[in-house]
Amino acid sequence: MSALGSMVAAALVAAPAAAQGTNDPFPRPIETTEGVIVVDFVEFARLPDVDGAPARMMLLVDEPGTGRMFINDMRGPLYSVSYADGVVREYLDINDPRWGIGVHSRGGERGFQSFAFHPQFGDPGSPGFGRFYTWTDTDNTDPVPDFTPAGGNDSHDTVLHEWVTRDPGAPTYDGGAPRELLRQQQPFGNHNGGQLAFNPTASAGDPDFGMLYVGSADGGSGGDPLNLSQDLSSAFGKILRIDPLGSNSANGQYGIPAHNPFAGDGSDDTLGEIYAYGARNPQRFAWDPETGNMFMADIGQNIVEELSLVEAGDNLGWNVWEGSFRFVSRSEVRLENPRGDPAFRYPVAEYGQLDSLLQRQSAATGVHVYRSAEIPQLTGLVLFGDNPSGEIFYISADELPEGGQKPIRRVLLNDGGQAKTLLQVIRETNASQGREAATRADLRFGSGPDGQVLLLNKRDGVIRLLVPGG
Repeated sequence: MSALGSMVAAALVAAPAAAQGTNDPFPRPIETTEGVIVVDFVEFARLPDVDGAPARMMLLVDEPGTGRMFINDMRGPLYSVSYADGVVREYLDINDPRWGIGVHSRGGERGFQSFAFHPQFGDPGSPGFGRFYTWTDTDNTDPVPDFTPAGGNDSHDTVLHEWVTRDPGAPTYDGGAPRELLRQQQPFGNHNGGQLAFNPTASAGDPDFGMLYVGSADGGSGGDPLNLSQDLSSAFGKILRIDPLGSNSANGQYGIPAHNPFAGDGSDDTLGEIYAYGARNPQRFAWDPETGNMFMADIGQNIVEELSLVEAGDNLGWNVWEGSFRFVSRSEVRLENPRGDPAFRYPVAEYGQLDSLLQRQSAATGVHVYRSAEIPQLTGLVLFGDNPSGEIFYISADELPEGGQKPIRRVLLNDGGQAKTLLQVIRETNASQGREAATRADLRFGSGPDGQVLLLNKRDGVIRLLVPGG
């Protein structure tokens, strides 16, 4: 055969592989029965309806200094929940007109996104005393934003505020109007915000102590059309890390930690606020209290949902990769050479939206690393889940897998001797409430004292606590 003929033949052989794409990269479905853990639960508390609709719970966190947990409703209320008896009290409504925020809570994804209490919140005389932070979509777009995308529709703004209470133990907020730290102009109306959190494994004197992590999605629409996630000059599609008590930012309202990966690189084309980049919708992240590992649940486009280990400076891939696979479009990823570029951080576990266990409307959520001994079957596991279906999943926290859905196993709830998903439990509660049965769970995890796991949802107003069996 001539050299030209050999080249043509080689091209014909290679062409199918080069063009190979799919919307279902995981031929082996999630295991439905093997390794299933069934745990007991109790109804711990109920949040009040707002205008006749169940609370849109997003986040529950422990505030040990005051012996309470706090939980938000996306429409504006922030509630306290007592340790002892689950009594719920409205602590603050950030949509109160006197604050001038104007919570933009239209649609399923917009509103009061997240909040975080400074680790020194209850420590008198400390710099962080009485301070907490909220991350909110707002209709008030008059102030000039600190971060703007190059394009889009100017949908609304997302704003980070600092609140200062005079008495952290007071039953309701007793401070004044909040201080604005930073503002993003959102180009589209979906997946705009993310989580706020302080690293709970950092102690006073550690460089990470008091540094606020800010999840910032890629701006919305689909496929990251403005190519923001890989742009190191953009705040979108990132996990940011800032010092809320500092002042060396461009607007002077917060600090940029010197140990951030791009803070001292001398480049005007990178943001010093960036901790990690290449995220699509970093709704949830959490730390392993034993190892300090940080995990992020990133909501995928239409094909792959991700759970990733995150370290400073990581490029998490979006929108070059969707999980372990090359991103092509909203309907296709390429199968050849998965996880093939060492410059990116790939998921420790991932699953396909078309898996028969799910609803074909998937969104990764979580995360809780369980190190308590109270529920032995959960000890040493990373818990995460699927938002719409209410499926709860786990992987080992000590032997982290290298992608795929093969290592993923299920956690089900023991409801009167029957193993059920959270969505099944919610639907039964809906029946007792006289509501129409929910079609999705909108699962979220909450973290209580001593590593407790609480399950949140947006469909019945109930906070459920996982408890030891027997």
